Amino acid sequence: MKILVTGGLGYIGSHVVVELLNENFEVVILDNLSNSSENVLDGITAITHKKPEFIKLDLREKSAVQDFFKKYSDVSGVIHFAASKAVGESVELPLLYYENNLNTLIYLLSQLKDKNNAQFIFSSSCTVYGQADELPITESAPTKPAESPYGNTKQIGEEIIKDICKVTPNLNAIALRYFNPIGAHESAEIGELPLGVPQNLVPYITQTAIGMREELSVFGDDYPTEDGTCIRDYIHVVDLAKAHVAALKRLVNAKNKDNFEVFNIGTGKGSSVLEVITAFEKVSNTKLNYKIVDRREGDITAAYADTHKANTELGWKSIYSLEKALLSSWKWEQKIRS
Repeated sequence: MKILVTGGLGYIGSHVVVELLNENFEVVILDNLSNSSENVLDGITAITHKKPEFIKLDLREKSAVQDFFKKYSDVSGVIHFAASKAVGESVELPLLYYENNLNTLIYLLSQLKDKNNAQFIFSSSCTVYGQADELPITESAPTKPAESPYGNTKQIGEEIIKDICKVTPNLNAIALRYFNPIGAHESAEIGELPLGVPQNLVPYITQTAIGMREELSVFGDDYPTEDGTCIRDYIHVVDLAKAHVAALKRLVNAKNKDNFEVFNIGTGKGSSVLEVITAFEKVSNTKLNYKIVDRREGDITAAYADTHKANTELGWKSIYSLEKALLSSWKWEQKIRS
């Protein structure tokens, strides 16, 4: 079965491509390389001993998307990662985010809706919940007004897919609401490569530990948590990648109960920023230089998943510990800086 992975050379996309190839799916990658590198193909090939087909294409070009599907008419499944994802940047450049994250989605769905049978997996986010009223967060928790254009594109994206699925019975879709992906493949052949200053905690930790960054800022220690720092659900990227394969198989085998479904993908356990720092120092045997600074606007106090639905319906469960994920991030950082 031929699967299109958009943004397949990015952080999460590349790990999903590896898991798809390991399960003997045929993969075509589309990526415009705006936030990735063609060198990632070498890492994927080194791990799987298979080289997926790669096409450099910007999904914002509607005619290019149409031409792709004319040529690759045998593509029946799409896993869609291609999107801009920096919260702060989205506040500065909202139109870029709405164009890149929504137009591309519409162009893809426009091609899939006319197929006899099509599967679509959407890369969504726990940002759709905002600060949830209850923890852990279930899929039935209400979505809150988005804190950023990025978060809004995830909410609107889900609504677009839900609406098209209502009137397109031959299209089956699953939105996976990720919590906080971290880590790298155990081979250290692929991992997270943020451009510029990292927006996420773990790459900032590893860059500080290796000497690229002078100091790690911990944004606030006065939250109503045990140690005063924010709590998040950190999931190993390989666990996350395997969830995509489980979701795709659910659709391929017609096990879905509706033609649009949503699943939380996390560990079900929350860890505070200071707990993550302590765990990293332990596995890396490295002391981190960090300081407490003022809270960052838009940060919520705590978010961690109720994963019961994914565990039972997808037959998927996270298996990697926080320590294992952090150690893989550290090995990846050491490799790319060596």
